[in-house]
Amino acid sequence: MRTRQRGFTFIEIMVVVVILGILAGLVIPRLIGRAEEARKTKAAVQIRELVNALELYRLDNSTYPTTEQGLKALVEKPTTEPEPNKWKQYMDRIPKDPWGKDYTYICPGTHGSFDIYSLGADGEESEDDVQSWALPD
Repeated sequence: MRTRQRGFTFIEIMVVVVILGILAGLVIPRLIGRAEEARKTKAAVQIRELVNALELYRLDNSTYPTTEQGLKALVEKPTTEPEPNKWKQYMDRIPKDPWGKDYTYICPGTHGSFDIYSLGADGEESEDDVQSWALPD
């Protein structure tokens, strides 16, 4: 007597593939959006840390580092004018933004005493930028 082998039909397999495709289409964009949101939050936290370090720098030296001196002045004593009188190391290192790029620092800034910002994932001015002057208090 011959036994019949059981298995899945082509139609059953295709139904499963379509269902998985629909689920992936719904879930993956939400996960990707969360990752980008997390990067923006990380950039905001890093910018806030840089702002705090710059405020300490100003309290010690009566001025912020110039644009030319840059954020590097928080890690290494500047050798260009105005040289700080009571310089200390304010940070161990200057972080890269979550997209692997340097933060932009401008002093004097157009939105305050200084401006710090990240151009986000696209590297161009757009709505995904994270800016010191636009951070919530």
